[in-house]
Amino acid sequence: MGKLYRACVITRIMQVMPMKGGSENKIRDYGKILAMGVVIGLCNGLFGAGGGIIAVSSMVYLLGLSEHDAHATAISVILPLAAISAFIYFRNGHLDLSILAPVALGEIIGAVGGAWLLKYTSSVLLRKIFALFIIFAALRMIF
Repeated sequence: MGKLYRACVITRIMQVMPMKGGSENKIRDYGKILAMGVVIGLCNGLFGAGGGIIAVSSMVYLLGLSEHDAHATAISVILPLAAISAFIYFRNGHLDLSILAPVALGEIIGAVGGAWLLKYTSSVLLRKIFALFIIFAALRMIF
């Protein structure tokens, strides 16, 4: 069920995702988009995070989306994958239900605030904040 749902989500995204920087009739490289989706899904499923970093970077540099469009699209792509991964983690006994509600509430508040701030943040600043976040996360994992 999970693999079928992922394939449907990726297929639907490919059908409706506008490609920036060219004509709407431009031939889309579905192989590149599908490969990107597989890597994002693997990172999300394996690490529980990281799919968004790959999604944003690849949408900007491989697909030519703007920073804002890439961040917004990445959230839309990651949401169903996170739900599927959470279900699998739950089924395998790796989900701590005692903290689920408070963390989810905090994330909802943060997501609303972040989505609101996105429209007021320049692409240059957004790229720098995103890069700093990636560096900070990498350093925390190394040390």
